[in-house]
This record gives sequence, C-alpha cells and structure tokens, in this order.
Amino acid sequence: MNMLHAGSPLTDKFAFDALAAAVCVADSGDERVTLSLKSEDSDFIRFNRAAVRQATHVSQGYATLAVVSGGRRIDTTLSLTGRLDVDTATLRSQRSLLMAQLADVPEDPYLLLPDAVTSSTRDETGELASPAALIDAVADAAQGLDFVGFYAGGPVVRAFADSRGQRHWHRVESFHFDWCLYHAADQAVKTAYAGTHWDADEFARRVATGAQRMVLLAQAPHRLSPGAYRAYFTPTAMVELLGTLGWSGFSVKARRTGTSSLCRLEQGDAQLHPGINLHEDTSHSIAPSFTADGFSKPSVVTLIDAGRAGGTLNSPRSAREYGLEANGANAQESPEALRLAPGTLAEADALAALDTGLYVSNLWYLNYSDRQACRMTGMTRFACFWVEGGRLVAPLSVMRFDDSFLRLFGSGLVALTDRAETITEGGTYRERQLSSLTTPGALVDGWRLTL
Repeated sequence: MNMLHAGSPLTDKFAFDALAAAVCVADSGDERVTLSLKSEDSDFIRFNRAAVRQATHVSQGYATLAVVSGGRRIDTTLSLTGRLDVDTATLRSQRSLLMAQLADVPEDPYLLLPDAVTSSTRDETGELASPAALIDAVADAAQGLDFVGFYAGGPVVRAFADSRGQRHWHRVESFHFDWCLYHAADQAVKTAYAGTHWDADEFARRVATGAQRMVLLAQAPHRLSPGAYRAYFTPTAMVELLGTLGWSGFSVKARRTGTSSLCRLEQGDAQLHPGINLHEDTSHSIAPSFTADGFSKPSVVTLIDAGRAGGTLNSPRSAREYGLEANGANAQESPEALRLAPGTLAEADALAALDTGLYVSNLWYLNYSDRQACRMTGMTRFACFWVEGGRLVAPLSVMRFDDSFLRLFGSGLVALTDRAETITEGGTYRERQLSSLTTPGALVDGWRLTL
C-alpha cells in the first residue's frame, strides 16, 4: 500500500510544466532562462525501543531560477508554496529582477551550458509501506528488542526547464530505513534497508539476522594486536571505502591538479585487481539522468576497467577549463550512482572462504592518511566479529585501520561476492538525496590494523 499523500503540486509534473511555461521566457534571443526544481513529499518516522517516538510528513519544493546572457549568469533559489498562481507570480517577479541585474554581473570564463535541446521523463511509482503498515512491521519483527531506527520514504523530484524548450522530469518513489539493535554501552548491530519496493518479509529477515548476532555481543570481545589480517567486508563496509574513494578519485580536476587519490593508477604506477570494474551507472540507479544545469548524463561512465584507470567525471566548469566534453558530473565531480561489478564468490560462502579472520560489518570516521598513495584510515564500528572455521565466534574490540586502497584491492583482493547490493544515501539534511552506491562484499588478505 502506498504511503504518499496524493496530489501534492510540489511533486506533480503538470504543475511544474505550467510553472516552466510561464517563467522560462527570455526577453531577447541572447538570453536563456532556466528553472530547476528539487522537491519531495516524504514521511519520516523515528523509532526507539521498537516504538514510534516521532512521525512527520514533509512536503517541500525549492526552485532555482537563472538568467544567462553570454558569459554572465545570475540566479536565485526560492521555497515554493505549491500554489501555482502564487509561485508563478513570485518567480516572474524574480526573473525581472535578475534580468535587470544581469549587466552588473562579471563574465565567467568557465561558464558552460548545454547546446543540445533534450528532454526526458522518468516517473517511477514504487511500492512503499503505509505508515501504519511500517509501524506494524517494526512491532512484529522487533518485539522484545531495543530497536532504534529512522525511516524516510516517499517521492523525490528533480526537474529542469529552459526558455529554449528543454524539459527534464525525474520522480522516483523510494525509501531508506536505518536501524540498530542496541545491546549495551557502545555495542549494537546496525542494519540498513533501502529501495523502491518495500518487502515486509525481507525487513523481518534482516531484523532476525541482526537479533542472532546480538547474542554474540554478550560475549567478551576478541582483542587483536596490530597487524595484517584476512577480512571480509560486507557491502555496507564497502560503501564507506568506495565513498571515500569518490571524494577525489574520479574527478578530472583532481587528476589534472595532481590531487586525486588515483593519480598513481592513472599514471600506471599501480594497478588494481583485474576483477575491479567500477562505473558511474545512472541507468541502474535512482539518480536523475540530467544535471541541475540541463546536461544529459551518459547511461554509464567507465571509471575503472579490469583494474586499470578508465574515464573521469567532468563537470561543466572543468570541461570548459580543460577543453573536454562534460559528462554530467556534479560540481564536486563525485559519483552519484557508483557501481562495483560483482565477482564470483557465492555470498552464502563468504564466511567459509574467510575461514579465520575479521567479519567487518561497518566502518566509520574514514579519511585519507596519504592521499597520493590512496591510503585510508578509519575505525571498525558496531558488530564486527572474529571468525574461526567460517563461524562468527566473538565480537571485536574497536580497531583503527590504515591501508592503501590500491594495495588492498590490488594484490590484497581475494574475491568479490556474486551479488551486489544497492545502498542509497540516507542523509536528510535540508532534503532527501538520490545518490546511491551499489557494491558486492569483498574478501581481502592483509588488511592492516594499527591500534
């Protein structure tokens, strides 16, 4: 059953088209008027001890109106009311102000806008639980557990229009649910479940798996000495490693200025395992196929091909600066739909293949300890376990790692699992996000723990 409040004008395509038709009008042939929209109609539910502590519904929309002439661009961002007449009048008034001020704006030598007039529509209806059904699912699955979690779900919209007739519409109904089963002190089992189609049985299965691991948390922690260990990273842990790689690894600006963590890979001084194939894969994600400036994104950009450096993410400004083709990258040139291709190790056999070593469920506080060497540091978090004979036997004390991604996923990679999981960005600061990361689990040798 769908949870959404039907008919919200902030997530309605016809309302946006009407707004664009009234506002995206230029005074002369030299000007370009653009309108981009970010909106959502979301339910937020917070749980503690498996009971609802806060339930909120948010309908919001923000429109960015811009006027461009030659190398001059000026813009403003406004909160929309959802009333077409009011929003139209406000944006038309702002358009007049921007046009009057445009001559005072200095020329931007790196301004680049799309030449092609393209349009696209994606309107994906999901299958989301109603708030009542979600609350019942938590009550049933987490009975007797200290379940602490945060759910966000509903439609999220990105849209773009300009005075040349360009129209892009992207509306996806999705959800993200993060929760912990709390044991004591700093001990908890953390789990996430996200997607576009809610499955109560899958949710219950994940809660039950976490509950089984809660029993192990009552045992004395297995203490490790600093050293190199065989380890299995779950997809959740892989998200932290690959997310850190995305800070600078694939940016063309960082590559050209020598600040990318993958400069050695590009220069051929290092090589990852041939099983590493990384793509910015918008076609299999919930991210829009266009940017806030109206650039269409390619379906796939190959970033690492069989362990070797591939393409880069080129923002419009970098494309202008370096004489390249823009390929739909955001201003930070960071991935929004990163996908690591799966390997051949059956996920069910991961613990047996690990045999003895570390089961790493979560990592946090990641940063670069040596960016040029692609060396990362961070901490283990939540329910990480010591494994013997392919069985989880005891929780681990919190440990810090410091290791090179190039080594770890080069000579250190043993195998990738055969199933990749998509984990969406769960941040809700100002607005829900549409970025995601899809990755299998990974079995590695020689993961270096420092303390």
